[in-house]
Amino acid sequence: MITLTEKLKEQFDAGLLSGETLGDDFTIAQPVHRYTDTDHAMWRTLYERQAAMLKGRVCNEFLEGLDTLGMDKHRVPDFGALNERLMRATGWQIVAVPGLVPDEVFFEHLANRRFPASWWMRKPEQLDYLQEPDCFHDVFGHVPLLINPVFADYMEAYGKGGLKAHGLGALDMLARLYWYTVEFGLIRTPEGLRIYGAGIVSSQGESIYSLDAASPNRIGFDVRRIMRTRYRIDTFQKTYFVIDSFEQLFEATGPDFTPLYDALRAQPTMGAGDIAEGDTVIHAGTREGWGDSDDI
Repeated sequence: MITLTEKLKEQFDAGLLSGETLGDDFTIAQPVHRYTDTDHAMWRTLYERQAAMLKGRVCNEFLEGLDTLGMDKHRVPDFGALNERLMRATGWQIVAVPGLVPDEVFFEHLANRRFPASWWMRKPEQLDYLQEPDCFHDVFGHVPLLINPVFADYMEAYGKGGLKAHGLGALDMLARLYWYTVEFGLIRTPEGLRIYGAGIVSSQGESIYSLDAASPNRIGFDVRRIMRTRYRIDTFQKTYFVIDSFEQLFEATGPDFTPLYDALRAQPTMGAGDIAEGDTVIHAGTREGWGDSDDI
């Protein structure tokens, strides 16, 4: 199996990133000169489509972050311009990377309030789906919430926790927490359930499915439960976990997870679509259209 480091080296050797310098932390200077008219058109299409449909679906904190950032609607944004506003708000910054980076590198960035974002844009034929996160997913999906002080603190704490989990052999459990919160989380608001996870925010189909479909479960947030729950990477989620506030998320993940990891290792993992005794069930899914794909 090819490693991530070998994959990045192949990209350099193939000339895909020739002229760029890959740092020890896997960052590069954002190669803005490489963006084509097609790249900018793809950004514009995705931005206009998501911005139009997210009103009434995404949490207010995301919309406030998008407004504060003043993100370019028509062109792939310059990370430097975004960083000026982001740094003033919460001390975070975006750093450009060629793609997915090793776990420990990713955690080190988060722990130091740096969000690693893929610089490249998806192709027109990948408009509705791609497996590896691109610039639109990383920047439009993730960065607006980093304007929110509580969520920004949560992401830093997650990075520090990730460095510790890496040494404890508990990355699988911590990865589930990231998946079901940062990527595919829902939040309860006075107006109803809203989206905050970047994997949903950056997807037209899942923005609708996560809130409107009868198929998936929607279950109240519980750290232990989430860390035992496998997930799907090849289709929409079978279960969404719902927080009451970002304060709840931050406070629940503040304690040292070391004893929790030890306790959870003695318990079986749960399928992505399971409902367990003790769950706070907001909606029990009909399971329609789930298929037989394996969970991770």
